[in-house]
Amino acid sequence: MIEEISKIETINKIKHSSSIMSCIFCDILSGIRDSHILYEDESHVAFLDKYPIDVGHSLVVPKEHHERITDMDSKSVGDLFSIVPKIANAVLAATGADAFSLGQNNGRAAKQIIPHVHVHIIPRYNHKGTVWTKRSISNDQDLFTLAQKIKELLT
Repeated sequence: MIEEISKIETINKIKHSSSIMSCIFCDILSGIRDSHILYEDESHVAFLDKYPIDVGHSLVVPKEHHERITDMDSKSVGDLFSIVPKIANAVLAATGADAFSLGQNNGRAAKQIIPHVHVHIIPRYNHKGTVWTKRSISNDQDLFTLAQKIKELLT
């Protein structure tokens, strides 16, 4: 019941936001597209990246649509980044990663692919090295299993 009310509130926020044509993240938030949700509160959601740079690559997204972080007020930016450590710690524990990188791109020239503010949490492994551009396609079962493991660590 609470989850359904949250979805309805999210859909209403999305409908009333400006400059949304076709936003994949808004589709995920409204339930139109599937995702592997790790965390959700009234203003944010975190889910696994479908095309990860490495295992456990996650995205933290505000529910309110903003294309760039500079379109958000300072409090909203602070709220977004305040949940990143919690998600990052769970991702590190679930994946056994040695470290992580954060990424937050604004605009096409900065390689922002989805025009909706999001923070990348990219686990890093000593035995693999650090690669920024190589992405892979994860299978749905692997993403589901990892999402369940991370969610358990967040509760």
